[in-house]
Amino acid sequence: MSQLKGAVIGAGYFSQFHYDAWNRISDVEIVACCDRDLTRAKDAAQQYGIDHVYGDVGEMLDRHDVDFVDIITRPDTHLPLVQLAAARGLAVICQKPLAPTVAEARKLVDAADQQGVRLMVHENFRFQPWYREIKKLLDDGAIGDRLHTLSFRNRAGDGHGDDAYLARQPYFQTMEQFLIFEAGIHTIDSFRYLGGEITQAWCWHRKLNPVIAGEDTAIGVFRFQEGATGLYDANRYNESTADNPRYTFGDVLVEGNSGSIRLYDDGRLTIQRLGQKETPHDYSPSRHGFAGDCVFATQEHFVQNLLSGQPFETDGPSYLKSLAVQEAMYASSQSGCWESTER
Repeated sequence: MSQLKGAVIGAGYFSQFHYDAWNRISDVEIVACCDRDLTRAKDAAQQYGIDHVYGDVGEMLDRHDVDFVDIITRPDTHLPLVQLAAARGLAVICQKPLAPTVAEARKLVDAADQQGVRLMVHENFRFQPWYREIKKLLDDGAIGDRLHTLSFRNRAGDGHGDDAYLARQPYFQTMEQFLIFEAGIHTIDSFRYLGGEITQAWCWHRKLNPVIAGEDTAIGVFRFQEGATGLYDANRYNESTADNPRYTFGDVLVEGNSGSIRLYDDGRLTIQRLGQKETPHDYSPSRHGFAGDCVFATQEHFVQNLLSGQPFETDGPSYLKSLAVQEAMYASSQSGCWESTER
């Protein structure tokens, strides 16, 4: 018997990965789903075996006794939905970006805290199998005991032409802050997971595709509290050579005082100790679902820690630390200076 009952809010493009993951987690039963577009909600329910479908969130939550809600909607809807769930004492896992502005994100985190409910942000990149493996290697001293640099390079190739982003998430074209706000936050969180807290950021961003409102390319440099440096080099306009650019979303180089770890765009990891040749590291990243099945890993973490009472890795306060770095990047692009992440 399932230990937790949940309800899902949202049936758009990315929700397919959430529904699929819930179906594979034995401790969970999704009893209802909801979307303002009732047809989409019915389609999701039919595909994933959900018995009850709604077009109104309040009605759904009034009719079903659930332990948590999964929110997979646009950022501007998150605050009222979290407030609705929190008022009923329900735990929440909510997709990122958490809100359209940092101030609203703080208000959302406060709303959950004031009601004493558990909140986890669905920040799934740190749960990609290569990042979990890199973290283990760092903790095991595979490249030493001092981190030198973290470098991430991404060429998504989905942002050129008048029809950029329209096939999957058309609202991307209208976002005034785009690349760093929507995708860069993943790298910020992954860097914090691997390298610890970031204290300063320098950034320069610009727009390459004139049909969109926000930036689609950026260079960012980070200073970590423990002395390491980070480099973020992202561009959604130009293309990579990867067979699937949305598998790892880029290449990563991790350098320490005894060697380097490299992540390739097909999920391969290699280790190169100083003075030695690069050698493959044996592990088995999944090809199921999204980006190494990281949505499943994220939601499994939510369930395990909700049941155990342990903190979520990506709880509200942790996500606000990532947002502080995001704020510093945007401020730096305006000022041309290094900006502190203290907000």
